[in-house]
Formats: sequence, structure tokens, C-alpha cells
Amino acid sequence: MTIIRLDASFTRWDELLTLILTAFASMNGKIDPPSSALNLTARALAAKAEAEIGHVAIDDGRLIGCIFLRPEADCLYVGKLAVLPAAQGQGLGRRLLAIAEDTASALGLAALRLETRIELTDNHAVFAAWGFSKTAEKAHPGFARTTFIEMRKVLAPAIRAV
Repeated sequence: MTIIRLDASFTRWDELLTLILTAFASMNGKIDPPSSALNLTARALAAKAEAEIGHVAIDDGRLIGCIFLRPEADCLYVGKLAVLPAAQGQGLGRRLLAIAEDTASALGLAALRLETRIELTDNHAVFAAWGFSKTAEKAHPGFARTTFIEMRKVLAPAIRAV
């Protein structure tokens, strides 16, 4: 398996869209409002990759995982972390998050931040096991109840060679 950074040479946007929709399919009918992934298009993913830092995991020529990263003032936002169901539980999510940690360190950012839906308690537990802590409960526009939580992982300071 290889993980590559998305750049101008990447052309497999339809396949990437299918990967994300497949990985997020278990949320359909479980979360409200529905996942923003349902509004993605191949063109929107290409634009997202230009505005953010994207990586894809490829195994035997097939896209099996992805992550999108967006630098913010004090952290690196982790979005659209997706792994095909058949590839889950094999450490790929951790490998993608390790890339996020390396990216944050290279950018001088001391934390990762992500958002996960309130209904997805299994995801909360996985992220907690990976070192994330809940920092906020929030609601999507138009909702009076909590619809998602924010989680952060504070990164160890980088050791600089002298």
C-alpha cells in the first residue's frame, strides 16, 4: 500500500468520490443533518484538493482511503478521513492521521482538530483511543440540539536537531 499526496497529476476524482461515499454510507439515515459528503462531486473534490492538503491510500491500484487537511490559526483541521469498510481495522486510519501529525509539525501547528457527529459514538471512542479529546459540542445551522462534537489532539513538541 502507498499513500500519496494529491496534486495536479491526480485524475481519479470519480473514484475518490466513490471511496468517500462508500466509507460514509453507514451514516446514511443515522445522522441528522445528512453528511456533507452527499453533496460532494468529483469537481468539488478537485477544488478541495487545491485548497487543502489531500492524501489518498492506494492498494493494488485501488483507492482505499483518504484524508483532507486544512491549516487553521492554531491547529490542523482533519476532514474527510475515509477508509473503505473492507480496509478498516488494519491501521490505515492511524497511518493517515500520522501524516496529519507530520503535516501539522511541518507547519508549526501544535494540534489536530476534527469534528464528528454526535450520533457516531463508535467514532468518538476510536478518536479518543487515538489521543483526541472532546473540546466542544456544537450544532449545525438551524438545529437547536447538539449535532456534532469537536475533538482535538495536542501534539508533542517537535524535537529540533541542533
